[in-house]
Amino acid sequence: MSDHLIEFKEIAASNQWGAILPEIALGVLALTLLVLEIFLPKNRHVLIPRVAIIGQLVVLVWFLAFFRAGGGYIGQETFGGMLFHDGVGQVMRVFFLVSSLLVCHLATISLAGKQVPKVEFFHIALVVTAALMLLAQSNHFVLFFISLETVTVGFFVLVCYLRYQAIALEAGLKYLVLAALSSAVMLFGIALLYGIAGNPLLEGSSSDSMNFGALNAFLKNHPESNIAIIGMILVIAGVAFKIAAFPFQIWVPDVYQGASTPVTAFLAVASKAAGFAVLLTLVLKVFQPMETILVPLLSLLAILTILYGNIAALTQRNTKRLMGLSGIAHAGYLLVGVIASLYVPWAMGAVVFYLVTYLLGSFAVFGVMAHLSPEDGTGDELEDYLDLAKNRPFLGGVLVVGLGSLAGIPPLAGFIGKLLIFIAAFQAGLYWLLAVSVFGVVLSIYYYFGWIKAAVFQYWQVSPEEAARSREWPEISSISRLILGTLAAATVVLGFFQGPLSDWLGRL
Repeated sequence: MSDHLIEFKEIAASNQWGAILPEIALGVLALTLLVLEIFLPKNRHVLIPRVAIIGQLVVLVWFLAFFRAGGGYIGQETFGGMLFHDGVGQVMRVFFLVSSLLVCHLATISLAGKQVPKVEFFHIALVVTAALMLLAQSNHFVLFFISLETVTVGFFVLVCYLRYQAIALEAGLKYLVLAALSSAVMLFGIALLYGIAGNPLLEGSSSDSMNFGALNAFLKNHPESNIAIIGMILVIAGVAFKIAAFPFQIWVPDVYQGASTPVTAFLAVASKAAGFAVLLTLVLKVFQPMETILVPLLSLLAILTILYGNIAALTQRNTKRLMGLSGIAHAGYLLVGVIASLYVPWAMGAVVFYLVTYLLGSFAVFGVMAHLSPEDGTGDELEDYLDLAKNRPFLGGVLVVGLGSLAGIPPLAGFIGKLLIFIAAFQAGLYWLLAVSVFGVVLSIYYYFGWIKAAVFQYWQVSPEEAARSREWPEISSISRLILGTLAAATVVLGFFQGPLSDWLGRL
């Protein structure tokens, strides 16, 4: 009994609440929004989204200052080994906060005039963001699964938030069913790993076999265990659903099209980034001893994901589905970076840099889409972008920069992100993966430039009927100009001058 008491005291002593102050602050802010909805008169509810955005800005600025001052508990395990605070985890916390801020801004545009509750959207977005931040730091399968399911349930609500639209309800149902299936597969894999690593009859077993470090130590002694291999494959399959890797990508086009534009952006950027943050942790800190099985498995996923995403996007005319299918291809490139990180240490920083460039380019594109989407949330076809550059040069310019970066066109940031991944793959000797990746980039130029053509050049060749059609082009607020302009400018600047950022990420 005394041994258990000592162990309990040691665990309690590791509960460093300061390590998760940003997540706690987001939780308090989310509850504050609901309290404000109750006590503020309805004509003042318009202030609540501003409170959500300003509150997140305060949390972001405080965390950046705290992290810069040497805080963040880097290299430490807290909460009895549930959390591990490394450099990648801290960068991803900033990543998710920035993503949430941009999503909340897009929501103020997209939800305006729609007959749906507004405050609850921002509340759920904050909860999901806090869960994403915990997920990126998880060091134990219990916290990992709870955080992941919190994110999944939150996204299910957000996907079908426009519940008066049949397409949104259909998207929500598809996401729910497939997410539940992937969670069941992953949970079965976790159960197998827990059972085999906790067996006291096997060398290296641990009483806390769900801890990533303890599981890694066990796998070093039993890298060829069939049960462990099956468990690893099932866990990777569950994560593959989150990053939309083939063959677990089937939900992406319909869900992206049915969800509102801010939610689509949230899924495309934050959810995918969380999946890769987790995958990096699992590959490098848990399953690395099973490299002989892991590398061929991830390589096959990467090749099929790149080919499927790019080929399926070639004939796509709906912009949300196009972003979804192209996002699948991006997941394939990132998988190449994850595999390279097993052989080239700095490749982990290249993956994070790629995610940063993907955030900038994607939110620039989704920001333009949020301004142009029809009131009913449908449409979003390439034809809706005809004459954009002529009638709204600013939006047209931002769209060109965002799409050009996603396509990997120099000298934009997306080109540098892809280049770093390709160099890492070359140094790791992954020549087949490199060849397929380059082929995928060539294919992607076709559909990205098809969109650019529709927005910039197509109006020179439109028929008289199309030219005569009337359309009300949206006005752009000053804050939207500032945000979209910053995203575009950062994309250009990072393309020319990425030294300090890439050096910092190289030390992760």
